[in-house]
Order: sequence, then structure tokens, then C-alpha cells
Amino acid sequence: MASSDNFSIAELVKADDVLATVGTARKIALLAVVCIAEFLDTFSNSALFSAIPPICAQLGISNSDSVWLQSGYQLTFAALLLISGRLSDLYNPKWVFIIGGMSFGCFSLGGGFVRTEVPLLILRALMGVGAALTVPSAMHMIIHLFPESTSQSKAIGVFSTSGALGNVFGLIIGAIITTFASWPWVFYFMAILGILESIAVFFLCPTIPRPKTSTIDKAKRIHRLDMFGVSLFTASLILFTFAVTSGSSTGWGNVRAIAPLVISVVAMAVFFVYEAYLPEHLAAVPPKTWRYQNFGILIATALLPYMWWGCVQSLYSWVWQEVYGWTPLVSAVHFLPLSLVGILGTIIATIMQQNVRLKWVMFFGEILAIIGTVLLPFANTKNRYFRLAFPGMLIGSGGVTITFVTSNVAIFAATPPGAAGVVAAIFNSALQLGCAAGIAIVTSIQTSIQVHHGGPTSFVGRADGFWFLFASVCVLTVCLLVFMKDSMPPLKQGALASSAVTEGTAETHAKAASLGDDSSETKEKQSDEPQTSERPQPV
Repeated sequence: MASSDNFSIAELVKADDVLATVGTARKIALLAVVCIAEFLDTFSNSALFSAIPPICAQLGISNSDSVWLQSGYQLTFAALLLISGRLSDLYNPKWVFIIGGMSFGCFSLGGGFVRTEVPLLILRALMGVGAALTVPSAMHMIIHLFPESTSQSKAIGVFSTSGALGNVFGLIIGAIITTFASWPWVFYFMAILGILESIAVFFLCPTIPRPKTSTIDKAKRIHRLDMFGVSLFTASLILFTFAVTSGSSTGWGNVRAIAPLVISVVAMAVFFVYEAYLPEHLAAVPPKTWRYQNFGILIATALLPYMWWGCVQSLYSWVWQEVYGWTPLVSAVHFLPLSLVGILGTIIATIMQQNVRLKWVMFFGEILAIIGTVLLPFANTKNRYFRLAFPGMLIGSGGVTITFVTSNVAIFAATPPGAAGVVAAIFNSALQLGCAAGIAIVTSIQTSIQVHHGGPTSFVGRADGFWFLFASVCVLTVCLLVFMKDSMPPLKQGALASSAVTEGTAETHAKAASLGDDSSETKEKQSDEPQTSERPQPV
């Protein structure tokens, strides 16, 4: 049974290898298209910063309910990532992506047409469902498009950067559209991109063959989806996101926050126990996943990037518009340092990854993040923007980008290609949870402090929120230094080692062929060996 299952998974991985045979120009075009999915994930929330006020005014949405225009999307997106990753690994990632992109586009189009509160909130949640299908499947395709470590790291770096760019360009494009057109066009813009990316993948991505049903029948595939485990994971993330969102708006002492938070923790504990009980080939997240070297600490570092960018935008945007009197467009322009350094940070990270061990590349990024973050609490007046806020955002975002891009590369270097979808799902879930929890915590800190220190127009509560962010970066830096094993060599060395192994294997096969070694005993021995999709761990 075990050997048959291993053989089946190996067949799936072998089928995905057709992506590696695609021509270079087509690979680059396909990479550019799937990067739109990561861009849209972050763009979808940040573009609404400027659109929410007119949406609430026109549709009569209260301030307490307006938070669900953001959180409804994050909730479904984070919750469905695991099932999306599992579908991408076991079925066809091309069609998972296309269905997700088309769904995102159609629901976005609907969001632009509706003029009542409840349908809009429902459509925002459904947009999260579509987006959740695109990101793990996009990462699955990237891993198999670029199997060689150096080119793979560059492709992952570009994919990661597209998310960071979407976060900030969403602010700018959303502000431009809201200022010069109207808020429905924010949704129409996302609909156009979502539908176009699906059409482009349909034509650019080659057909990925899957084993015949005689090898893996439909019942076995459905069984491998681990629907009960995935449902537990989904319920836990939904309840956790609901709890932190409710806690920031209604207070953490409210039963509306406490009950779902407790249930989410219990559900997640049950999920891990259940996954440990299942045979490895049936579990969505088998326990061995967490034993891959550095997997746990890399997932922990994924809590930081979206949290850092989200908290900076959340803490500054209101005071810039309501206290400084800046328009949404002017405020968006002042956030440009967050994106300007994104491309540069990716280039620096990619160069360092070729020559420096990955742990120290990430540590360098964390140090820059600490230096940048410590400046932000002091940028409490308009005339301190260029002295403190600008360099703080520039240095801090650059450091976060370096860590983010390198952790993306490191986590796929430490895990087998056959699990790329699930690994991408877990990593992106951590990104979303970090963002949701971080914004909820700094909002709670800000509101509780400002009650006794000058009200909402005071910067004191926001400064304390930034100090929390600074402490979070410091804690993650220490954890990285202590818990991450220095076992991942520069990618240039890894590529050379991989090349040597490949050449050695080819030489061995050539010698065997020249000796005419086709004995039935040898063939029988080879057929008995289990075939797996795992690659050697970096040493």
C-alpha cells in the first residue's frame, strides 16, 4: 500500500516536469502572468483603503461593519489556502489557477455592480475564495517551471516582490481611481486583471498530463484531499481571523472575540493530533512536514512581512488624512518608499543568496528591519516625514523584503517539489495570519492608549503600536539567530552540488548500460524500491 502510494505521487511529480521543458520566452511570460495572482492578493486589500469611505457613505455601511470589506476577503483567502494547495498537488495546477482567477474576476465584477451592503460583503468573501485558488497553484507551477536552484530562486524572488508591489501600488492606483473615477472601478480593475490572467495561463501553460485513473482512481484522490483535516484547519483559521477582527473593534473582553478565539485554538490542536494519526500519504500536512530542516522557523518568519507593511499603512494612513489633511492620493504617494525599495531589495537578496548562506541573508534583512522600525515611533509630526518616516519606511521595508524573498527561497529548498502546493499554502496562511493579528493588536493598543492620551488625533497610541511592531521584529530576529540551522549554503554552491549529483548519476547509468546490466534480478530490485518525490535536504 505504502509503496503504491509513493509511486503514485512520484507519477504526479513526473507529470509536472513537463513544465520544465517549456521554452525560455514562454517560461518568462508564464511567470509574469502568475505573478499577477500574488500582486492581486495584496492589491485587493490595499486598493480599498481609499475606496472604503465613499463605499460606506453610498451604501450606508457603519464604521464597525466596514472592517469586513477587508477582513471578509482575508478570512476566506487564508482559510482555503490549504485545500487549494492540496488540489494543486494532487490534481492539475493549471486548471486550479484558471478556475481561481476566473472566479476572482467574476466576483470582482459583481462587486462593482452591487449597491447594497450584504451582497458586497459576500462578494468580497467570495473574491478571497478565488484568490486562494491562484496563489498555491501559481507557486506549484513556478517550482516546476524552474527546477534549477539559481533560476528558481530568482523566479520566487520575482513572485514574492509582486506581492509587496501590489500592497503599495494598490494604495496609489486605488486612490487615483477613487479620486478621478468612482469606487466601482476599483472592482472593475481587479476583474479585468483576474480574467486576463486566467485566459493567459490557459494559452501559455502546457497541458499537464495526469496519471490514468487505473493508477490513481478518483476515490483515492478524493480520499487524499483529507477533507476532514482540511475542514478543521479552515474552521480554525476562519474563527481566528473573526476573533482578532472582532477584538480590535468590539474589545477583547467581548464574548464575540473570546469564544471564537478559544474554539480556533482547540480546533487547530485537534487538527495537528488528527494529522499525526493519519498515514502520511493521506494527511494534508503530515507531521514530517514540520521536521523538514528549518521549516518551523521559516514559517515563523512569514508572520512578519505582511504584518509589517499592514501595520505601517494602518497606523499612518488615518493620521495623514484626518490630522495632516492630506488627500488619499497624496497619502498614497507618501507610502511610495515601501514599494520603491521592493525591487532593489529583491535584487540585493538575489545577489546575496548566490554568495552568502541563507540564514545570514535573512538575518541581514531583519537587522535592516529593526533599524527602520525604530525610527517610525518618532515620526509624529508632518515635518518629520522626510527626516524619520521616509528613511524608516525605506530601510525597514528593504529589510523586510530581503527576509521575505529569502525565506520564500529557503522554504522551497528545504521541502520536496511534490509538496509545493501545500508548502505554499502554509507559508501564505502564515503571511495572512500575521497581517490580521498584527493589525488587530496595534489597533487595540492604539485605541486603548488614545482614550487617556489626547484622543484619536494624538500620535501617542500610534507610537505605542509602532513599539509593538519593533518588539515583534526583535523577537523574530532573535528566534532566527537561535533556531535556524546554518545548513543552507549559497545557492551558487547548491547549484554546483546539484549539477555534480546529476552528472554522477548520468555517468553511473552510462556505465551500467555499457556493461549490459539488464539482469532480471537488478530490475526486480529497482522495481521494489519506493519512488519518492523528496530531494536531499541542504547540508
